[in-house]
Amino acid sequence: MNLKLTFAYRAVLMATALSVAACGGQKAASDGAENAAQVMSNDAAATGAEAAPQEAGKLTGPQKNAVRSAKEYLNMAGFSRDGLIQQLSSSAGDGYDVADATAAVDSLGVDWNENAAKSAKEYLSMSGFSCSGLIEQLSSSAGDKYTVSQATYGAQQAGAC
Repeated sequence: MNLKLTFAYRAVLMATALSVAACGGQKAASDGAENAAQVMSNDAAATGAEAAPQEAGKLTGPQKNAVRSAKEYLNMAGFSRDGLIQQLSSSAGDGYDVADATAAVDSLGVDWNENAAKSAKEYLSMSGFSCSGLIEQLSSSAGDKYTVSQATYGAQQAGAC
């Protein structure tokens, strides 16, 4: 099963992105900023977000730092809400408190459907997946942790279904 791909894949993706950034890849950084602007939608109704974005002025210092980290991750790869919170709060990740990571992620107004499509395209660029297999990978608690609806959207947009 491809569920084991997630952590190894993310590690390779992060290492590659950090390597490009360390080499002074200004074009890559510029492209990443444009991609982040595209990914970060403030239209909560269209995203199916559970909560309206929190005002940036009401975030604590650690939450503002977590926002910066979250934006960096979203520049590099697609993440689900739960996957991004886990990445930010994990001791193997950034180590933020879960409450701070959650507040940070919820303040962004991210379009999770578009992130699911981005993740699906990333998976398909590495390996072949059936429609149902890709939806399972994207929605599994051992995978990317998207909702089934988001995973289905992502798999369809990536052309797996």
